Amino acid sequence: MAQPIVIGVTGGSGSGKSSVSRQIVENFSDLSVLLLQQDSYYRDQSDLSMEQRRQVNYDHPLAFDNDLFFQHLTTLIKGGGVEMPVYDFASFTRTGEFQFLESREVIIVEGILILDDVRLRNLMDIKVYVDTDDDIRLCRRILRDIKERGRSIDSVINQYVDVVKPMHHQFVEPQKRYADIIVPEGGYNQVAIDLLTTKVATILNHVNG
Repeated sequence: MAQPIVIGVTGGSGSGKSSVSRQIVENFSDLSVLLLQQDSYYRDQSDLSMEQRRQVNYDHPLAFDNDLFFQHLTTLIKGGGVEMPVYDFASFTRTGEFQFLESREVIIVEGILILDDVRLRNLMDIKVYVDTDDDIRLCRRILRDIKERGRSIDSVINQYVDVVKPMHHQFVEPQKRYADIIVPEGGYNQVAIDLLTTKVATILNHVNG
């Protein structure tokens, strides 16, 4: 197998990164595609109390174990396999279990801060920033965190105002300058998705040609 194509998809929480990533997967269903999410590489916090875990700033670059993330992505690019940690958002830490991942022809790397780390950034062939208005991202985050992560509406809003929004402007939004493609409104922007798909296909044809 030729060296995989690595596509980085970033943007704020609730921006539509997952929708864009899913559409890439669907558009290349004839190939083997791997989705590697930065959320799986939040640091292990099993040594902290639940109250201490709640106080952690999960939108800061230091919340992630990027050393392990970089090591695993490098291994996958070289054709190897990795044991990705399984993270539980309800308990704010890793479960102690692992998911084995094998390299694929296309690797999609998704997360809010994947372009902040120069090591990760330099491994990506295409870098995408999904740009969505703050109010839309907040609404999506409220719905997601209540339904999927067991949060209360007050806790979601307080976290957004106190941490998520300021961290977005300090760390997430500046990643735009590293992006090859900026996709407004996430997966709803079919024109941008089509352009991205064409670009990926061009690279694949060049590599495999």
